[in-house]
Amino acid sequence: MGLDMYLYKKTYVKNWEHNGPENQHQITVSKGGVTREDIKPDRICYITEEVAYWRKFNALHGWFVNECGGGRDECQQIYVSSEELGNLLILLKQVQTVINNSKKVVTTLKDWQGEDYEYEVYECEEEIKQLFAPTEGFFFGGTEIDTWYKEYVDETITIIEDLLKEDEESKKHGLWSGEFYYQASW
Repeated sequence: MGLDMYLYKKTYVKNWEHNGPENQHQITVSKGGVTREDIKPDRICYITEEVAYWRKFNALHGWFVNECGGGRDECQQIYVSSEELGNLLILLKQVQTVINNSKKVVTTLKDWQGEDYEYEVYECEEEIKQLFAPTEGFFFGGTEIDTWYKEYVDETITIIEDLLKEDEESKKHGLWSGEFYYQASW
């Protein structure tokens, strides 16, 4: 139970008869090396990929809901444009800079196996709240600017950079690059 978050990429691959062979997609679905006969390639219109998954990165959830979903948080699919992903990338890099330039308090804690680990809390909470505030919710996870928050920011920057590069490459080759959708489950 908790906040599970997904980003999907939906790419249009419908094969129209009026398109020449050079513009046709070859689609095959198989399981265990055996082609699935119940899935007809000529009926496939979209390929949907799960391009990112987060667990309890509540600040990101709040951003998607507020910036792309009109503030409505009902576990619905939310369309996210490439431009919005670009804006998110700029914002996350600002957040990353603030955290990296912030003083941190290091505490040694014990994990569930009794092993020591270092837990960092960054002293930039007020500045971060102005940029990319954690979102409170039932089982949404912590709201501290800590080790896990920083790791999620760093990982998400990499994910978005990669997705935007893929998007640009598709466009360079005249391909329909796809649409992005965010959806949470809690």
